[in-house]
This record gives sequence, C-alpha cells and structure tokens, in this order.
Amino acid sequence: MSRLLLLLLTSSATLLVFGLWIPLKAVVAQELLELAWAESQARQAETRPWPWADTWPVARLTVPELGDSMIVLAGGHGESLAFGPGQLLGAEGHRGPVIIAGHRDTHFDQLQYLETGSELRLQDRAGGWRHYRVQATRIVDSRSERIDTRALADDA
Repeated sequence: MSRLLLLLLTSSATLLVFGLWIPLKAVVAQELLELAWAESQARQAETRPWPWADTWPVARLTVPELGDSMIVLAGGHGESLAFGPGQLLGAEGHRGPVIIAGHRDTHFDQLQYLETGSELRLQDRAGGWRHYRVQATRIVDSRSERIDTRALADDA
C-alpha cells in the first residue's frame, strides 16, 4: 500500500511540475524581456533577453485605453512570436509604416476590445513615442493571406 501511495504521490508531483512549467517559463520570460528592454534603452544597443535568444526588444507597445503594455521583439518568426509581438516592418527612427504581428489568442488578445479611434503608442529604444489611432481592424491568417508591405511603404 505504501508503494502505491508513493507512486501516486510521485506521479502527481511530476504531472504538477510539468503542468506548471509552461506558465512559469512564460512569467520568467516576460521579466527577462522587461530587463532586456531597460538595458537596450540604457545602452542604446540590441540586448538579448537570454543568451540563446534569436530576437531582442525593439519597442514597447502600449494601449492606454486598456492599460496594456508589451515588449515588441525583432522579427516575426516562431521564437519572437512565442514570447511577444514581433516587428516585421519599420526601422527605428524612420518614418513610414510599422507592422507588428502577434498571436490573437495570447499577446494580442486584448486588442479585440479596441475600437475605431482607439490610441496606440509605440516607444522606440531612444525613448521617443509614436502615436497611432485605430482606423480599422482585421484578423489575417498568415497561412492563407499576405499583407503587401510594398503598398504600405508607398503610402507613407
């Protein structure tokens, strides 16, 4: 009986640890991103949040209406989008369009509550802010639809 109880307790503890691993990793990653963003601003240089990261913070996106703020990472590949929104187009300090992608069911979940006219703010590494207003919203499935960034660059 004691072996069965020990096996049950060990199995339960193992399942609990593995079940909490992903949420714990997500919380730690967000703290590391905040630290990397602060260091990027202080040093005015790319700062990776952890040594093996293939992305780094490039901006802070805030949505004052929702009280939401998130670190924007370089690129729109798997690792950057797993930890936050990724900047696909738009260079720091340049005028023109900025495209930021994110998963609608994680980091961009709150954006569903934005309406036409809602304000978005984007802070660059130098501390400057760019202000935007929502003109329209649309969910794009990257597997079946593409955004023509050349047309956006021509409009800027």
